[in-house]
Amino acid sequence: MLHWKISIYCDIVNSMSDNLKKDIKRLVVIVFASLVMAMNIKSFVRTGGLFPGGATGLTVLILRAAESLFNVKIPFSFVNISLNAIPIYIGFRFIGKKFTLRSLFMIVLTGVFTDILPSYVITYDTLLISIFGGLINGFAISLCLLMNATSGGTDFIAIYLSAKKNMESWNIILCINIVILATAGLMFGWDKALYSIIFQYVSTQVLHFAYRKYQQETLLIVTNKPDEVCAAIYKTSHHGATIIRGEGSKGHEARPLVYSIVSKAEYQSVINLVKNIDPCAFINSIKTEYLYGRFYHAAED
Repeated sequence: MLHWKISIYCDIVNSMSDNLKKDIKRLVVIVFASLVMAMNIKSFVRTGGLFPGGATGLTVLILRAAESLFNVKIPFSFVNISLNAIPIYIGFRFIGKKFTLRSLFMIVLTGVFTDILPSYVITYDTLLISIFGGLINGFAISLCLLMNATSGGTDFIAIYLSAKKNMESWNIILCINIVILATAGLMFGWDKALYSIIFQYVSTQVLHFAYRKYQQETLLIVTNKPDEVCAAIYKTSHHGATIIRGEGSKGHEARPLVYSIVSKAEYQSVINLVKNIDPCAFINSIKTEYLYGRFYHAAED
């Protein structure tokens, strides 16, 4: 009995230690991501006169409007945190408390770093600023998402729509950002607004490539070991599968077909397991554009 209790205690301690290490790693990466984003705002966005979209872009728009129309300078952090109040509520209510707290940490740090860091001009070429600034912005946001956090604003909305509606919503957010940029174009000129669209498009494509949790892939697997393949899919991704009893056209032999949908993040692991189970399996992978029905998503903590 004593040995059993000690074993349970050790398991609990090890689990707590692993969770603590994971949380520390997340916080360190979030600090780095906020620093990268703040430097991008000071070195690229402000130098190029761009509007990066989302809450950050709206913040930049408000700051420039206040300075241009009323000659008033407002701290970046104050406006950015205020604009994120409703998205933060959505995060607490529908996504996850720890996820939202980490995101709030990112939002506050980005604002503080943006206010205190000095500006450093790398180039005055607006096209280069749009492309490389967009790359850096997408990289910083992707880092946050991979650490189960977000840079705030429309990212909360995108994650909520992706989780609840089983749809990729980053392109929808791109459309919302275009509305913000159109407003900026009317107020400050269309050249900067159009360059900002390039910035936001590049950023969205980087995000689309790097963060694949809410992208789905349809798998059609012809295999002689359908039960083992289904078990492997479920073990790896917690997604079920359907076995379709097929028939080969040449010899009319039985050819079972396993049909399943997995997230893009789990896709490669599933493929590798299937190949290990049945090296002769025939696998057809199709990008899933839209999914209706129940699809398992691990909850944000």
